[in-house]
Amino acid sequence: MITLYDYELSGNCYKLRLMMSILRLRYEVVAVDYYPGNDTQSDWFLKLNPLGELPVLVDDGRVFTEATLAWLARKYDASGRWLPVDDPALVAEVMTWTSFAARLSEASGGARLAIAFEHDIDLSRAQAEAHRLFRVMDEHLWFGEKEGRDWLASADHPTIADIACFPHTALSEEGGISRQDYPAIRRWLDRVRRIEGFAVMSGVFPASRAREVS
Repeated sequence: MITLYDYELSGNCYKLRLMMSILRLRYEVVAVDYYPGNDTQSDWFLKLNPLGELPVLVDDGRVFTEATLAWLARKYDASGRWLPVDDPALVAEVMTWTSFAARLSEASGGARLAIAFEHDIDLSRAQAEAHRLFRVMDEHLWFGEKEGRDWLASADHPTIADIACFPHTALSEEGGISRQDYPAIRRWLDRVRRIEGFAVMSGVFPASRAREVS
């Protein structure tokens, strides 16, 4: 059985819940009181992850704190679509966007931590970096749409790249980062919400009935 050490309001935990929902995986949850309890700095948690960071995934006796989406995709996605390892160029694209997601976590996620969780983070700097990343992402998605591509990687289906980038994009407004100027991102967010098995969290809502066209 998979065990997820989880904080409900964490964007990084949410991406694993989302992936496991899409793959229809059963898992157990160990709730971690990240805020205000600061459980991630407790002795019991630091034994799992000495860096004191969420999420932590335990599967087959192995403890994963990084590359968790890749593990889930390779082990449980029989179709091979979520991490298409048979296409080296496509794998490189996916890995590029999962690295991009880490930057989103620092910027958009950091701004959200500053506002909602009182972290000592330079809010203006985090917001500015998030907007810089969103401009790059929006342009990439806009040109992709012109070429008939709906997703971050050049596959004709979503990959773990989309799951990795989704949470801290969808939650950006909780960090004071508007998506008003990024129409291609807004359309992509709606497409992700329409993936079969999509799961919501606080601050992330289901797809609207009418597709956004602006």
